[in-house]
Amino acid sequence: MDAEVRVDAALVEDAAARLAGVVERTPLVRSPRLSKRVGGEVWLKREDLQVVRSYKVRGAYNVIAQLDPEARSRGVVCASAGNHGQGLAYACAALGVHGRIYLPRNTPRQKRDRITAVGGDAIDIVVTGETYDEAAYAAYSHAVASGATLVPAFDDPRTIAGQGTVAMEIVEQLGRAPDVVVLPVGGGGLLAGCATWLRERHPGVRIVGVEPAGAANVAAAVAAGHPVDLVDLDTFVDGAAVRRAGELTTPLIARSGAELVTAEEGRVCVELLEMYSTDGIVAEPAGALASAALGPVVQIVPGQTVVCVLSGGNNDVSRYSEIVERAAVFEGRKHYFLVEFPQEPGALRRFLDEVLGPEDDITLFEYVKRNNRDTGPALVGIELADADDLGPLLARMKAAPPKIEQISNTSPLFRFLL
Repeated sequence: MDAEVRVDAALVEDAAARLAGVVERTPLVRSPRLSKRVGGEVWLKREDLQVVRSYKVRGAYNVIAQLDPEARSRGVVCASAGNHGQGLAYACAALGVHGRIYLPRNTPRQKRDRITAVGGDAIDIVVTGETYDEAAYAAYSHAVASGATLVPAFDDPRTIAGQGTVAMEIVEQLGRAPDVVVLPVGGGGLLAGCATWLRERHPGVRIVGVEPAGAANVAAAVAAGHPVDLVDLDTFVDGAAVRRAGELTTPLIARSGAELVTAEEGRVCVELLEMYSTDGIVAEPAGALASAALGPVVQIVPGQTVVCVLSGGNNDVSRYSEIVERAAVFEGRKHYFLVEFPQEPGALRRFLDEVLGPEDDITLFEYVKRNNRDTGPALVGIELADADDLGPLLARMKAAPPKIEQISNTSPLFRFLL
């Protein structure tokens, strides 16, 4: 199926008719917090309130619903970082088709459990590979061997068209086209579908795709003129941690003229915490990509109407300690040091009295005492009340007797701390 011929606004509209009454028409909600941040009118398209808490069900159902009886009898298979798997599980249960879902090992337990709950006996789960791309290869191999239909998470015209229905709903609910639409980007299916429909039906809309800084595969593909493999891949934003962009999504995105930007993983963590504490929204990291970039990365003209797609809410609550940690490091409030303490009584007390400020907090202290040495090394994590407190802290450390070395976030040691 040729993306250049088949993926157009009409295909997206056909998908919308097919999905009517099957998937949720998710709310479009104004965000006072984000509106204040940019000085415009910011709305959130709440795909985290979708039937499987993610927009991915749109594409998966659109593919499976179009299979003929013979293809359905052979079953379907997909690879997923979690959300596409839930979408496929829902579609399989609804349409009476058996599915097999391959998940990378970094898929949060919460997403695995939700896939099982949604699909029940209609699906089997196979956990394999360290990344989405390795799971995708396993799914492809199974499809070839078994004759099952492969349901791509993003690189299929029917999947792309299904995801594009998000843009249709935004315009219908707003009553007009917004000035700016900001979307999260993993493999590019959501961006390709929405950008294709918007460019045909509302060409004046500014379209921005936001990738994780550690997984910017679509920008790399557009720059090269074809998909390329990322050498390094940060899998923290698991729903968008894709090493290679799609063969179909890449030319569609390039042709649409959509802007591509990145958001640092730490910035995403800050946004996740803001969503939780201020808005009462539990989003997953990929779901916070679009709004995380709004303002600092994606500049908005005051008074413009902006829609950010909150793509999913399948977050594992056990990850929040890591999210808090990453947010504090990104904001400059959390720092780590190696301290050579003299092995003598009162050394720690002097460090606390002479080095720490009144609002500084030790959050990590690991000390190894060496009986045959004059000093003992300690790994110390310090959280500041304000990032501006770092300068005075470093000055006090320089004046203090112990040898103290700050651990840079570029140090190989740092990756063991986060």
